Amino acid sequence: MPTAPETSMDMTTIGDSGLLDALQHEVAVFARRAEQTRLGGVGQVRNSMDRAAYLLLNRLDKEGPMGVKALAASMGIDSSTVTRQVAPLVDTGLVKRTSHPEDGRAVVLQLSPRGLSRLEEVRSSRRQLMAELTHDWAPEEREAFCELLTRFNTALSARMAAQDLPGAEPPTAS
Repeated sequence: MPTAPETSMDMTTIGDSGLLDALQHEVAVFARRAEQTRLGGVGQVRNSMDRAAYLLLNRLDKEGPMGVKALAASMGIDSSTVTRQVAPLVDTGLVKRTSHPEDGRAVVLQLSPRGLSRLEEVRSSRRQLMAELTHDWAPEEREAFCELLTRFNTALSARMAAQDLPGAEPPTAS
């Protein structure tokens, strides 16, 4: 017998502790759904770029050419991870390795024209998916959701950064 799909819990009877339980549940469901669909998009482009590649290409597009260490720092991951994740992007021509303009010995990663074109295809497909998923939302609801999700992601990043500092303790709830 099929089970009922995971859906939002009834928030009308939930106290603060219950609200936090509901929130962690919804975040877990979101993470599962996002991984299942990879929030890839629609059409031919759907699921055609993994999360790591998308985030790396997006960062290079937004911030411009940079070295591995700078890219790793801006993404909050270590250099070895960036090196491993960027290798297939270089192999497929989405990212170029070039010499640093001021220090010819240093290597800079740069989005190639092909990489930019591919990134735009994926962005367009993902925008279409977001439009479909939120088609019945008011513009203010989309904005509020984006603002709150950004705030949530920023808090997660800050917590991770604090945990990575030597001697740092994780933030506590007030």
